[in-house]
This record gives sequence, structure tokens and C-alpha cells, in this order.
Amino acid sequence: MTKSYQVAVLVGSLRKDSVNRKAAKALARLAPSNLKFRFPEIGDLPFFNEDVEAGATPAEWLRFREELSASDAVLFVTPEYNRSVPAVLKNAIDVGSRPYGASSWAKKPAAVVSVSPSGIGGFGANHHLRQSLVFLDMPVLQQPEAYIGGGWDMFDEQGEFKNDDTRTFFKSIVDAFGQWIERTASSS
Repeated sequence: MTKSYQVAVLVGSLRKDSVNRKAAKALARLAPSNLKFRFPEIGDLPFFNEDVEAGATPAEWLRFREELSASDAVLFVTPEYNRSVPAVLKNAIDVGSRPYGASSWAKKPAAVVSVSPSGIGGFGANHHLRQSLVFLDMPVLQQPEAYIGGGWDMFDEQGEFKNDDTRTFFKSIVDAFGQWIERTASSS
């Protein structure tokens, strides 16, 4: 890869010590040098409401949309809540998709990583999120699939991997995403 790409990383958990946040930061550390990761804040976004949209747009919505617009790609790292994505992540998707006809998501290559303490690895959230991304016209990385179970035992206290196999798998994800961004950018 020769060009530098800005990647917005959206973490579906607001918890400071979230395993998904640790996973997102680990992916950023393992990324090729031409991928520049930024973590836009989604926890402060007022809930999307068309009545609010019709008036003065909240500053948080404007900031978030600008951050997305400045990004070349988006990495979603999310837990699974009730077989779907957390409300905070769904709200961010809705906020970024507006105003109608001016979505900040369109054409941006994406990848989805779901991390869970269970053995299913957030499969439901991963696939539920992908449905929204198809509608938003975001080409999504298909392989390697990243449903990661046993998340609570994956990192040490400093957020480093406890074993090399997990680190190798994470590296394969972020390398494939970098190649996906490059391919998608060259085809548009």
C-alpha cells in the first residue's frame, strides 16, 4: 500500500475498560503504517430524532458527521447486546446517515469485528450490523470473518495479547482490512 488512509474506529461499548475497546486499540497498534486510526466519540450523540433534525442541528451530530466525512474507511468493533448491536452504535449509524441524501457513510469501505465473552463471538451483532451497512452503501470486508469469543480472557491488564495465536489472528484482520481499503479505493 502506498497511500495513507484515515480510518474511523467506532467502538460499540462505552465502558472504559471494554474488551471491545481493547480489541480496537490492539487492531490499531497492529495496523500497517499507512492506516491512521481515529476514534470518534459516539457516547455523547443525542438520540436521532427527525424533529431535532428539522431545527438547529446539535453540535455533536455536526462534529461526528465531519469526522466521518474526513475518514476514508470505517472499522466497527462491537459487543453483542440481545443478538444485535448496542443502541449507542445504532444511534451513531442513524446520525451519520442524515440529513437524507447526504450520508457520511456512503462508499466508505468497512470491516466489522465483534468480541464477546461467549463462544459465539457476537455473531448476531456482526451480521445485524452488516445489514445496515449494505443499506448505507458501504462495501464490507468479508474475510477473515471476525466473531471473536472468549474476549474477557484475551488481554492482560495493559491491554496486550495473552497469546501469540490471538495476536496473529488480529494482525490478519487488520492486514486484510488495509488491502480491502486499497482495493476499494482503486476501484472507485
